[in-house]
Amino acid sequence: MQTLLNALGSRIIKRGNVAIDYADGAKQRFGDGSGPLIGIKFTDSRGPFDLVRNPEMALGELYTDGRLVMTSGTILDFLHVVMSNAIRRAPPLPMRAMFAVRGLGSKIWRNERSASRANVAHHYDLDGRLYDLFLDRDRQYSCAYFERPDMGIDEAQLAKKRHIAAKLMIDPGHRTLDIGSGWGGMALYLARHCGADVTGITLSTEQLGMAGVRAEKAGVADRVRFRLEDYRDTQGPFDRVVSVGMFEHVGAAHYDAFFAKLAGLLSEDGVALLHTIGRPDRPGATNAWISKYIFPGATIPSLSQIAASVEKAGLYITDVEVLRMHYAETLKAWRERFMARREEAKALYDERFCRMWEFYLSLTELAFRVEGECVFQLQIARKHDAVPITRAYIEEREAKLRALDANDLSLESAVAAE
Repeated sequence: MQTLLNALGSRIIKRGNVAIDYADGAKQRFGDGSGPLIGIKFTDSRGPFDLVRNPEMALGELYTDGRLVMTSGTILDFLHVVMSNAIRRAPPLPMRAMFAVRGLGSKIWRNERSASRANVAHHYDLDGRLYDLFLDRDRQYSCAYFERPDMGIDEAQLAKKRHIAAKLMIDPGHRTLDIGSGWGGMALYLARHCGADVTGITLSTEQLGMAGVRAEKAGVADRVRFRLEDYRDTQGPFDRVVSVGMFEHVGAAHYDAFFAKLAGLLSEDGVALLHTIGRPDRPGATNAWISKYIFPGATIPSLSQIAASVEKAGLYITDVEVLRMHYAETLKAWRERFMARREEAKALYDERFCRMWEFYLSLTELAFRVEGECVFQLQIARKHDAVPITRAYIEEREAKLRALDANDLSLESAVAAE
């Protein structure tokens, strides 16, 4: 099996400097020798067989289980070399066949209510202390918005909320629905800075509990409420609907139903903002390892899939923005923060969990940095003239919100100094 793996590695890795140590003492080098040495070692004789049989699944499993270890460099370094080389050439025929089958499966997979709740619990109902290790102080677990390259993660996540709020054009009293409200940060921002009356819905019991407590502490519980509820069961109408980082969990088989429901939730002059990870190319399947171990049931949509379902629902796409590289920088910040506090994560879980989480954060960062995955922000309305005909209003509203944000940060600094 070493011979097959060596042949596969030689075909894929043309540039770089990769060394493999096998469990029996054999060694192999790949690439043109450029760049720092990146070394991996198999700790058992079956590892090469598993990797050749199903590379997309097995690489993460081998690293998580400690059957593949780094002897030089990090798993991020190794993945970067492999993915940078692989993006330039077609995968072997057996892998193309697997991708085709999984792509078909993603189109027919039914993410029903019970499955949706179980999938959410798998990831979002982990010990809340884990997320404090690497997220910003508002626990925004989605792509940040880096207005400037020198922004830290806290400032960039605040900019993301500000950018979305500006596109929503929320005025005081607007009935607003937050689908997939997480730990409540977006809902609280819209209530405090825009005067919205917000209903947040989530399928995570852990997130629901914290969001409710935060609303009480912020003194806006009279204007912000959170419910454990599937979007399919929510009743409108709402003047504004926002969904950040939730659409990836809907499932391709439910896209038509999602936007039909959105049409029913919006008031006649209503406006929605959908913020979702997106594929830069045609529809396809989610990475097999990510789908099994990190986000079961998740599907990354292409823009063509979203647009087709919006059209069927009789809605209008009134603005589209493609955020490129912002999620790569977000994940870089999360990965570095997680690794800096790795021992604390290990105390919460174990070594295997830490290796799995490192692999997850590294792989997803490179999906955006190398493979071109992006984030779509789509503004959607029931009427084509529900928003201004130029984008100047976004910058104008952001400027007003930025002043409020600056005031909040000044107050936080004053409190911290006391």
